[in-house]
Amino acid sequence: MAAAGKTLHVINGSNGTKKRGSIKKMTLTAMLAAIAVILMYMEIPVPFMPGFIKLDISDLPALFGSFIYGPACGVLICLVKNVLHSFATNTMFVGEISNFILGCAFVVPAGVIYQKRSDKTGAVIASITGTVAMALLSIVSNYFLVYPIYYNFMPKDMILKAYQAIFPGVHSILQALIVFNVPFTLLKGVICVVLAWLLYVPLAPMMRIKD
Repeated sequence: MAAAGKTLHVINGSNGTKKRGSIKKMTLTAMLAAIAVILMYMEIPVPFMPGFIKLDISDLPALFGSFIYGPACGVLICLVKNVLHSFATNTMFVGEISNFILGCAFVVPAGVIYQKRSDKTGAVIASITGTVAMALLSIVSNYFLVYPIYYNFMPKDMILKAYQAIFPGVHSILQALIVFNVPFTLLKGVICVVLAWLLYVPLAPMMRIKD
């Protein structure tokens, strides 16, 4: 009976620990998602980009979520921030779809790499890898998915002219994506890499949360 009581106590203790861990995970994920939503509203225009493309660093909280709890957490934060942001924009969900796709391209490889090397160097390597993946995918996702949806609201020629007003040397949407969107996406990722490096030490205790 004593052994059975001890076993029951261990099981109950284990369940309690898991429950506390789940609550901690949900709370922290919700906090990061809320920060991501706020940062997404703090978007700014970029001089060398058409006016319909703006810069924000809302992927940074998703990156840290991916570091702490794995890529699935980062994807969830990307999803939540874009769903909430879509209610207050006039992009007809197109901007949010693009942001979600590229955000996932950023945080998933970063999260996978960080799970294998959970230190400051690993965080930087993971962030850089995610940045490159995001920049490369930006060509494919914009050309084959996002911009074709945009064409229903803004003619293709008008979008191209917006790019040509900045640099007349581009003669197609694909060229525009390579010349403009890839550097823009790299810039966005580099900003997140630098901030991840600067914030790693103060946020390091959270990086050890795995339960």
